[in-house]
Parts: sequence; structure tokens; C-alpha cells
Amino acid sequence: MPVTTTAPSSRELTTDELRARTIHRRAVEAVIWGVPAVNYELMRQAFVSVGGAPNQVVYWSRPVGWKNQTLTPNPDTIYFMPFFNTRDVGPVVLEIPPADGGIIVGSVDDCWQTAIEDVGPAGVDKGNGGKYLILPPDYKEKVPDGYIAMPSPTYQSFALLRSNYQSSTDADIAKAVTYGKRVRVYPLSKPANRSETTFIDAIDAMFDSTISYDARFFDALNRIVQIEPWLTRDKVMIDTLKSIGIEKARPFKPDAVTRTALDDAAAEAHAWIRNRMETAYFPAPYFDGGHWHVPASSDVLDGMMSNYTNADAYAVDGRAVAFAMAFFSAKHLGAGQFYLMATKNRAGAALDGGNTYRLHVPAAAPVNQYWSATAYDAATHTLILDTEWSSRSSNAHGLVKNPDGSVDIAFGPVPPNGKKSNWIPTRASRTFEVLFRFYGPEKPLFDKTWTLPDLERVD
Repeated sequence: MPVTTTAPSSRELTTDELRARTIHRRAVEAVIWGVPAVNYELMRQAFVSVGGAPNQVVYWSRPVGWKNQTLTPNPDTIYFMPFFNTRDVGPVVLEIPPADGGIIVGSVDDCWQTAIEDVGPAGVDKGNGGKYLILPPDYKEKVPDGYIAMPSPTYQSFALLRSNYQSSTDADIAKAVTYGKRVRVYPLSKPANRSETTFIDAIDAMFDSTISYDARFFDALNRIVQIEPWLTRDKVMIDTLKSIGIEKARPFKPDAVTRTALDDAAAEAHAWIRNRMETAYFPAPYFDGGHWHVPASSDVLDGMMSNYTNADAYAVDGRAVAFAMAFFSAKHLGAGQFYLMATKNRAGAALDGGNTYRLHVPAAAPVNQYWSATAYDAATHTLILDTEWSSRSSNAHGLVKNPDGSVDIAFGPVPPNGKKSNWIPTRASRTFEVLFRFYGPEKPLFDKTWTLPDLERVD
């Protein structure tokens, strides 16, 4: 006998209820879609807060400490970050010096943090240096001879440049700073400004670009919408954003009721992102049976490196997770750098800042530059606040090696007796995550003849 069911009765929703539900669900989707651009916009705002302006360079004259509250930064390099804007000045030149007195690893990204191209020895110039020309959207004029064209789909963009040092001695760090300051940024129309590139040192400033998952998220997203052209792949969002009050050439002024709804929607989107990271985001473990993962799924990596050219894929969901915990993408991941992330120990438990863990780094790590291990607050994906330092690396001054060339790194709230030089501090009240970076990665990493063990809890 067939089974029949009767749909439950429901009252008709009022106009106000329908509007409220529409705002909520569309605002959730707007957050998921908009994370990479808001991530960028908050870094740009932090740059402005330390005195920066378009087509200038913020840098850190020492390895970054916890006051750098960008998402998962690298504390074992010297950062230089030019912020470009071609809207008013036209094409902008980024000069990368030849690798004759240092080395730069980096990439230029549009404001959606999609890689345009890599620079330096692992980039187009192959270590010879070059004049990269950041082009405005739909630029039609001929690129002058001697320049490397970098067509951007957005007016705003940025570069993440790492001036890597040989060791963390004061002398080597100063050398890396001096080398990085050979970078030049200036409008193509004003080559006389080449020697006047402005560098702003943010080493002692709070540089906070943590994402606020409340109504402020939409304020930042609105700034992007007002300035940038619509990308063809994103035009489906035009009406979605209009329904929550974000529309080109119109002010974004949600009333108090709407802002409360936006607060709730952003919080729900954040909860969804965190749940996806914990349950469904990471690909299979990089090493069989372990807990190290490449911190981006293959569809996200393919999209970021190809500018989402696959007509049958657009990894918006995965992209949201990636840029909720990090910034920047490379055009050719694995050429100049490679990353692995751990959020669990060998037993599969979350990394608890109140416990002590050991990470054994086997000898002959497959890098021709250096490796680095960094701890981040798992809730914010930023450097852990008020810590003496955040990482240890193979080029760290005073790092103690075992007789066979391997290295043991300790993570915990207090240093092991006599081994502070190999210790990374954590906070007892917080969970944490670890990024292990390989600069100049080599074949044994990719064919997995060299493996990185999981973190192991110790008493």
C-alpha cells in the first residue's frame, strides 16, 4: 500500500518576515563569497593606519612579531608589501632587483587575492630582476619594451615580497632589509619618481587585519564594490548584494534592524567556515597516516593559480575557508615555497596551548633556502598575542641541532629546561595550529622520500 504524507500547515509569511529572511540568507552567502576581498581591504586599511598611501610599500625592518595581526604571516623573513592602485595614475611599475645580493620570493595578487604572477628567482624574471608593469582592468595600449606585463582585473592589487636572509643574526637581517629596499614602485607615467619610492616601517605598530564577522564585514565589502569593476564570474552577486543594501554608486546605510541582521548573518557564515575547516576542507593527509595537510584544497589552488579559468568550477566555498585563515596566493605554488598545516597531534587531538608538544624535523630537510615552523592562534589564525616569538626556523640564530642534523622543536606555554632556543610559546587558554614552510622546496618533499612527523604530546 503506498504511503501518503501531508505537508505540515504553515502560515503565510509577512512582507517584513520575507525581507528579514532574504537579508539573512543572502548576507551569509555574501560573506562566504567576499572573504578574500575583505581580507585584502582590511590589510589595506591597516596600511593606511600606519601612514600608507597607494603605490607605496609597507615593510617590517625585523622579522614580524605578534603586533602583525595579519592572517598566518611568516615571522622568519623580511616582509615588503607594495599596495597598488591604477585607477587614477594608470599602469604602475614594480621593479624587482636581480638576485645578486639577496633573494626575493613573492607574487602579485589582485584585490581578490588571485595570483597574477610570481616574481624573483621563482618568478618570471628568474632571478635576473625585472620591471613588472601592473596594468589597470581592460588596458588596451601597447606595453613598452623592457617591461613584464601584469594585467590585473582590479584597480587595487598588492604584492607580497619576502626578502629572505641567510641567518637571523642582526647583520644578515640588516642585509635583507637593505636588499629589499632596492624594490621600486612608481607610476609608469612618472618615471622620475622611481628614486622616491616610499617605504613605511610598521615594525612597532599594530598592523591588525583580523576579519570581524559582524556588520563591519559588509562595510569593508561595500568599499570594494564601490571601487572595483564587476568581474564576469561574479555578476550573479549584483542582486544578492543589492538586497542587503550594497549597490554601486549608492551609499551603504543599513538601519539598526538591518545591521543586527547582518551581525547575525556574518556570525553564522563564520561558524560555517570554521565547521567546514574542521570537517570537510582539508584534502587527504600529505604524508600517509599523518596529520599534515596542504592548507588549501586542490580546487581552490587550481582556481587561484589559473584565475578560475575552468568553466565548470568556481571554488567559492573553499576559497572562503582559505582566506579566512591566510592571505596571498602564488601563481606557481611549489616553485618558490610550499606549505603544510597541522591542527592536530599524532593522536588526532586538537593542539592545546596548555600542553607541550615535540616536532621532530628530520635531517636533510628538502629546501635550498630554509624551513620554518610557526604557531598561530587557532581561533583567529594570527600570531599568538604577547609572545616572545612565534616560530623557529633552520636559519634561526642559536637553533640547536641533534648530532645527526635533525632538529627538535618544542611547543608549549613554558620552555623545556635548557632548550629555550628551540621553543615556540603557546597560550594555555587557547588552541593553536602550526604552519611548516619550505622555501626553495626540493624533490624529496614532493616524492615524499623525506617526511615530516606529526607533533607528539610530551609530559
